[in-house]
Order: sequence, then structure tokens, then C-alpha cells
Amino acid sequence: MINISSVIEISGTVAFAISGSFSAMQKRLDVFGVLIMGFVTAIGGGTIRDVLIGHTPVGWMRDYQLPLIILGTVIATIFFKKYIKIFKTTLFLFDALGLGLFTIIGIQKGIDAGLNPGVCVALGTITGCFGGVVRDILLNDIPLIFRKEIYATACIIGGTLYMLLIDHLSTDVVEIVAVAVVCAIRIVAVKYELSLPKFYA
Repeated sequence: MINISSVIEISGTVAFAISGSFSAMQKRLDVFGVLIMGFVTAIGGGTIRDVLIGHTPVGWMRDYQLPLIILGTVIATIFFKKYIKIFKTTLFLFDALGLGLFTIIGIQKGIDAGLNPGVCVALGTITGCFGGVVRDILLNDIPLIFRKEIYATACIIGGTLYMLLIDHLSTDVVEIVAVAVVCAIRIVAVKYELSLPKFYA
């Protein structure tokens, strides 16, 4: 029987590994740099989450399959970079999908740890966003989460919806709805250039 949680984690890992690898190639990093960016983007948020909840060694150190999946994804991204570069919209969708999937993973880890709903949503946001934060810092960019685009807000809204529905609907349905909401908010925000208010000193 298919384990939905495992499918979500693998899908999110692949999506973020592609996103991180392509960001590195846009910065003209060498093969090692591309590999590191793929790994950092895919596991950064989950690593921070696991450390915060005391789940150590962290997930990717326990399960050798995840590093292998990331390695395979990065290699495939390098080989097919010409085709991927053409479909920049597809890459954006991968990033949005990864954001939604990892948000749900983080929330579920918080629930399993017996934490309150607010902390669970925070863990989901950290899991979804902080791999990208580390990636952007290493690439010498201002992290996307701190720029005008709606990013973490999408995680918070989707995560809150998950916590509100989880006691009323089946887990599979709630997961799909929450991931779809995070992705939809992210896509609509970019398409229509929606952003949070900006403040200047």
C-alpha cells in the first residue's frame, strides 16, 4: 500500500532539489556547487525543523534514500538543463509545489511530537521556507522570504487550514487541500504581483 506521507516527502524533495540546482546553474556554479545547492534547498528546512524538535540525527542522516534521491535529481537536472531552462514556468511550479508539500511534512512532524497547533504551523513554515533561505544566502541573494513576494504567508495560511480541517476530514483529503492552497496562493501572488506592505526607514 502506498504511504502518502512518503510520497509527499519524496515529491517535495525532488521539487526543491530541482529548484536549488537550477538556481545554482543560473549563478554559473560548478558541478559541486550545483550539487550542494540542490542538497541545501531540499534538506535545509527539514534539518532546522528536526533540530528544533530534538529529532536527531536529522531525517536525511537516518534515511540514506533521501540523499540518493537528491543526488539523482541533481544529476538529472544538470543533464537536462537545456530543456529545464526553457520551461522556467515549470521550475516556478516545482518551487511552489515543494513549498506546499514541505509545509505539510513540517506540520505532521509537529503533530507527531505532540506540539500545539501554532507551533505545528510554524514548523511547517520553517520546513517549507528555510531550505530556500539558506540557498539564497549562499548564493548571495536576499532570501525570497524577506522580499516583497508572498512566500511564508502562503505556508501559514495553508498550514492553518490544515490544522482547522484535520479533525473533520480524512488526512489524505486535508493534505491535498492544504498543498493546493499553498501552491495556489503562491502562484496567484506572483502572477498578479501581490505582496505584503513594505516599510522604509
